[in-house]
Amino acid sequence: MLGFYNYTVVLTYIGMCSGVWGIILTLSRSSPRLGVMCLMLSGLCDMFDGTIAKRRERTFDEKRFGIQIDSLSDLICFGVLPACIGYAIGLKKPYQMIILLSYALAALIRLAYFNVMEEHRQDTETGRREHYEGLPVTTSALLFPFVFVAVPYMGIRYMTVVYGFAMVCSACAFLINFKLKKPDMKGMLFLAAVGLVELILLVTGNEVF
Repeated sequence: MLGFYNYTVVLTYIGMCSGVWGIILTLSRSSPRLGVMCLMLSGLCDMFDGTIAKRRERTFDEKRFGIQIDSLSDLICFGVLPACIGYAIGLKKPYQMIILLSYALAALIRLAYFNVMEEHRQDTETGRREHYEGLPVTTSALLFPFVFVAVPYMGIRYMTVVYGFAMVCSACAFLINFKLKKPDMKGMLFLAAVGLVELILLVTGNEVF
């Protein structure tokens, strides 16, 4: 059977399934809140899949396969799903549709560029990458849930404006060439804790969408 199915890819596969399920729930049931929860689950899976993968000695092909499926999964979960959520909450005017498409396109470009550069880096270097180039698309797993948690306190009528603005800023940051230090394990646990707080507030807050 084609592909690799050892434990190093399980979290990536789970994250991708969560992203697809989030798209289905968001569009078929008009439930962006459930889509946001799936987005957060995908983000949690992505946060730790690389750490798990490094615990196993992998072949050259397994490493390359891991790079590809991680980025393909990221495109679904953090490129397409946030755009679907935006559409479900009301970003449906022509200029808003351009924002949704531009966001997904920026995520695609960034991920494809990362694949090329990461394969080149692994051919010439050993060890862990210390910095991101530009903003990782996975930040959407914390950013957009924060919008859902925070904006209702400002007034729900601002949701589409703030969400659209967050998408524009994110899309630009995906493609701007700046260095961002990768978090260590303590940093990852802190981000996971932030995500847990967001999830609690999302679940216990008023269901406006």
